[in-house]
Amino acid sequence: MTVLIRRLAGHLARGLVMILIVTTVSFFVIRSVPGDPMAAKYEKLVEQGMSPEAAQRAVEVLYGFAPSGGLWQQYVDYMTGLFRLDLGQSLTIPGVGVSTVLFSAAKWTILPVLAGTLLSFLIGVILGVYAAVRRSGRLGDALAISGSLLHGVPQYVLALLLMAVFTTLIPILPAGGTADIMYEPGLNAGYIGSLIEYATLPVLTYALASYGGWILAMKSSVVTVLGDDFILAAELRGMKRGIVFRYIARNAILPLFTILALSLGTLFGGAIFIERIFNYPGLGLMLIDSITNRDYALMGGAFLLITGAIIVANIMADLFYTVIDPRVRGGEGAP
Repeated sequence: MTVLIRRLAGHLARGLVMILIVTTVSFFVIRSVPGDPMAAKYEKLVEQGMSPEAAQRAVEVLYGFAPSGGLWQQYVDYMTGLFRLDLGQSLTIPGVGVSTVLFSAAKWTILPVLAGTLLSFLIGVILGVYAAVRRSGRLGDALAISGSLLHGVPQYVLALLLMAVFTTLIPILPAGGTADIMYEPGLNAGYIGSLIEYATLPVLTYALASYGGWILAMKSSVVTVLGDDFILAAELRGMKRGIVFRYIARNAILPLFTILALSLGTLFGGAIFIERIFNYPGLGLMLIDSITNRDYALMGGAFLLITGAIIVANIMADLFYTVIDPRVRGGEGAP
């Protein structure tokens, strides 16, 4: 337990430093993006009848450029607000806080990506074991080829193919959106069924896009474990093949749990192209809109959320692997 606490404390300290570095870098990079959103907003306010001087002051306040402060003053103000858990106001949706916008978009990203990732992990692990055990047969070859093919196809290509098949050739699924507008949002069967129907294609895309990686990784891990001494010893002792099979799968899957934890950390990043193709209002689509609108506060909040999620996932992966594999505990429990 002491080892785990020390590792956790070290990870948290490094994570906070990394968040500070990423936040600082993203702050200055975002504000160096080509284009002048202030000029566009200024022209719009003047067209609406505001005087040039008043429009200039309004734009400076709106975008965080105080007349008496420069870029470094903006940075200090931004970090001060961040320590108060205040990410500022969104320009994409005026009057709404960045935290509110991020939470609203995150729920549309996490559920389909999580479902697709776990589905592909489960199927990929099971089939990966069979692909390794029967690698000299036709089944093993077919599974390995399917994994290689899907692993090499970009996500947006899979999304377009699935849309063409299931919305045009076999029109059984909706092409985009989150739910049918005829149903009132809430805990009712019609709305929940509509949510599932509209999420089917994004979930299927996520699952197929990551299936190839899981099956190939599991096959490689199983093949490695098959050459270990304890497997040979178990077979020589006459243990039943089913028991040996369970030993193989249990040891081979350990590295994949770490990969799974790390992949879950990218949930908040979403899949930009998939959300754009299916018009799914998740974090990826929100990030595109914030870049298009030069919404500095929203861009910074999105980068901060993605960075924090990845750092937390790294910490959880390391601690989880420490718990399930005693060999990496650094002598915990030794006399």
